Amino acid sequence: MAKSKRIDGVIEAVRYKNGQIAVVRAYERRGPTYTDIIHLDRKTLIHRLQEGKQFFTGQRENLKASTFSLGKRVEVINQFVTTRAGSKKDDIEAPVF
Repeated sequence: MAKSKRIDGVIEAVRYKNGQIAVVRAYERRGPTYTDIIHLDRKTLIHRLQEGKQFFTGQRENLKASTFSLGKRVEVINQFVTTRAGSKKDDIEAPVF
């Protein structure tokens, strides 16, 4: 049986200010389920990613509780929060809110 990837959070949408992430709208894993929508500022998101938490972009599937359609993994690369390799700015491939 293949081991599934560990998911600590799912980012649903992002807000930018002056080219940097201001806040993301996300769900965090709490045991076998996820939180309601939470908002994380850039500093908090970077801290969690540097702790080894794994966040992905994605959307919650309607009427399926803790089931998500996942996108790309979010990483900190050269002090930028991104889903794209080699990015020179904060760039998460998620809808803007």
